[in-house]
Amino acid sequence: QVQLVESGGGSVQPGGSLRLSCKTSGFNIDYYVIGWFRQAPGKEREGVSCIRSNDDSTYYEDSVKGRFTTSRDNFKNTAYLQMNDLTPGDTALYYCAAGFARFSACTRPAEYDLWGQGTQVTVSS
Repeated sequence: QVQLVESGGGSVQPGGSLRLSCKTSGFNIDYYVIGWFRQAPGKEREGVSCIRSNDDSTYYEDSVKGRFTTSRDNFKNTAYLQMNDLTPGDTALYYCAAGFARFSACTRPAEYDLWGQGTQVTVSS
């Protein structure tokens, strides 16, 4: 059974940090681009970061560049999103996704076939 399960979300104060995990099963993560997305209430799902399969190249949207870091451990079938210096604007439901995404378009939801259920991140004082 193909699954992606996010964990690590929670509530933090501005300036705090969280580390999200995306545990996968049922497929070989080695060959997939892993994307991280978020969706705030009333807004469209937006891609924030992705990591390529063959060389672990990464991409970040400007809004998170320098604050978020994505990584992957193929032996553990798990990807991670380290989020530092969080702001209220980062509040959203965060998803991981896997697909044979074109790296130039890796923050587009349509590039991914497999999705997790999401984990909530809330940043407030």
